[in-house]
Amino acid sequence: MSHDHISDAPSTAAIGGHPIHPMLIPFPIAFLTAPVVTDLAYWRLGDAFWARVSFWLLLAGLVTGAFAAVFGLIDFLTIRRARSLAAAWVHFLGNGLVLVLALASVIFRWHEPESVVISWGIVHSVVIALLLVVTGWLGGELSYRYKIGVASASRAEVTPAQADASRQVV
Repeated sequence: MSHDHISDAPSTAAIGGHPIHPMLIPFPIAFLTAPVVTDLAYWRLGDAFWARVSFWLLLAGLVTGAFAAVFGLIDFLTIRRARSLAAAWVHFLGNGLVLVLALASVIFRWHEPESVVISWGIVHSVVIALLLVVTGWLGGELSYRYKIGVASASRAEVTPAQADASRQVV
């Protein structure tokens, strides 16, 4: 099924036409998926360093994720078409769940990070990472398939050289 006929829905949270949410999301994704590795390192090696690294990664993921969520929420609330898509709702609610789980993990690890890794920390980290795979995929669908947050260059902004290059067949 082709989605070429879908018009762009530019981001309302943008700087110079560049949407802010996609610029920020790599940070929480990296911070919130890495604890899978560091929790497993703690389980295998028994070195408390890895449990502390997991704690700090989760805290950084929570802070950067909340910051990115503000701009995602602005787009979600101001782009009507986004709210009409099931993928957008799952992306929105799924990422909210990720932040709640990250907050819970930070709270439980606060005083003694190594005490919870083996009991439930590894499973919790895996669940967060798997949720991010799903919500990240859906975020890509929203941008690339449904053109949410996308602003194609108008014909007036395209130089003659760019127009000629786009007409050439490779």
